[in-house]
Amino acid sequence: MNNDEQYEDKVVLITGSGRGIGRAIALEFAERGAHVVVNFFRNRKPAEGTLKEIERRGRKGLVIKANMGNIGDIERMFRKIKRSFGGIDFLINNAASGYNRPVMQQSVKGWDWTMNINARALLFCAQIAAPMMEKRGGGAIVSLSSPGANRVIPDYVVVGASKAALEALTRYLAIELAPMNIVVNAISPGVVNTEALQFFSQGKEDDLLEKLAASNPSGRLVEPGEVAKLTAFLCSPEAQMIRGQTIVMDGGRTLLIEG
Repeated sequence: MNNDEQYEDKVVLITGSGRGIGRAIALEFAERGAHVVVNFFRNRKPAEGTLKEIERRGRKGLVIKANMGNIGDIERMFRKIKRSFGGIDFLINNAASGYNRPVMQQSVKGWDWTMNINARALLFCAQIAAPMMEKRGGGAIVSLSSPGANRVIPDYVVVGASKAALEALTRYLAIELAPMNIVVNAISPGVVNTEALQFFSQGKEDDLLEKLAASNPSGRLVEPGEVAKLTAFLCSPEAQMIRGQTIVMDGGRTLLIEG
């Protein structure tokens, strides 16, 4: 493994990093020499698997169970990070959930659950992480958004609203945390080739993948590793002057007008 000096011995927290995009980001930072905090809420086994891969790369890791929709869990998570590593350098706000239902079928419970995990968590994680980053000379925050933040996707109203809020928070945090030398951005990767697609495939995953790839100008889907590399770049000194932006990484798919 060739460690990158700018990530060497840095501490990164990736929420929702047991699998999928979060796991890819965790392993990317470990490859570059960072120590990684793996967060999960429901399923410990994948998180432990991610931890093993981090340690196999010669880096320190920590698995923490925490519901990003629960403020008490968030506070406990950061206390554990401080005890274990002394602080944090990078926060990757990746955990997401949602109630996919039409507008007229949405509920207060679905709204609160989705908004709290997808948007509110960013604000309150940032409030705790920022002073810890400032003591270490600064840091970076990157959040994962979605095309549903500004485009209409069927049954996606609450998730879309939460992602729009996340993008707005990204802009506000970028300005207010700038004096602390903290860079804040978001990534909107569109459809990514992860196991999560099986929940939308209705037993026809191969057909779905082919259809989605064919509808993309690039001819394929975004891979988790590509999102991970962009995330790492946004935490690098080279990205210091990119602030408050949501970077679309979807092969050009959202540039098309559906007809």
